[in-house]
Amino acid sequence: MLDHLELVRAPAVLTVLGDTLAGASAAGLPLAGRRALLPLASACLYAGGMALNDWADREVDAVERPERPVPSGRVGARHALGVAAGLGATGLALAAAGGGRRALAVAAPLAACVWLYDARLKDTVAGPVAMAACRGIDVLLGAGVGHLRAAAPAAAALAAHTAGVTVLSRGEVHGTTGRVAAAVLAGSAAVAGAALLPPAPRAVPARVATATAVAATLAQCLPAQGRAARTPTAGAARAATGAGIRAMVPLQAAWAARAGRPGVALALGGVAAAGALLRRATGPRAVSET
Repeated sequence: MLDHLELVRAPAVLTVLGDTLAGASAAGLPLAGRRALLPLASACLYAGGMALNDWADREVDAVERPERPVPSGRVGARHALGVAAGLGATGLALAAAGGGRRALAVAAPLAACVWLYDARLKDTVAGPVAMAACRGIDVLLGAGVGHLRAAAPAAAALAAHTAGVTVLSRGEVHGTTGRVAAAVLAGSAAVAGAALLPPAPRAVPARVATATAVAATLAQCLPAQGRAARTPTAGAARAATGAGIRAMVPLQAAWAARAGRPGVALALGGVAAAGALLRRATGPRAVSET
């Protein structure tokens, strides 16, 4: 079980649950009844992508990260591919069950983008853009066709943050550069601060929740990114990448609160706490997206 949790990056999977919550909040839609399946659809598509990532990188990981489940032999390569396919199909089925054709019309391109990134684009110049697109489309999944415009700002914010984290993650093995880490830090600050721009939510609880979530986002990722900028080693890049991934949750909370849903932001605080507990159980290796 622990090997499979590490294969799909279980702690990181929790960081996508808030994507659809942020998208639905921005569109003014509840995630109740069948629509409550949409976060699970996102989780399955993400987890399947992580399994596919390790299958696609099995030869490189055998040299650079031999401790991972596939190169270490704890999970067979063919089995990892089967896990990826099964989770991908389950994610699409859950999207269809939760949001019907409107949700499936978004989930299908998301699944294609995930597989395209892992199988073709990851190590190319287009890699960070493709990964950012996956996260942005995942936010739009919560809104569904017909409400995409309302969720577009939240989707753009999560996508931009993802692009920065992906660029920084490319230094996890051989190190990054101070310039790259500093640029990612500036981008993280700008993206988080964008949630505070007008129009601000009218209700005081929503304003307080938005500001709190923005502060939590900055506190989560900026210290590690600052250390990577000062000392751009592989270890610092890995730590900053992990911090950036974890910062997705308070960033999602900020955009949900901005849309007038402080209760959703509070629930995402619980998701962040669950992620911390799961990281303790699975260890630090089950974090990185790359």
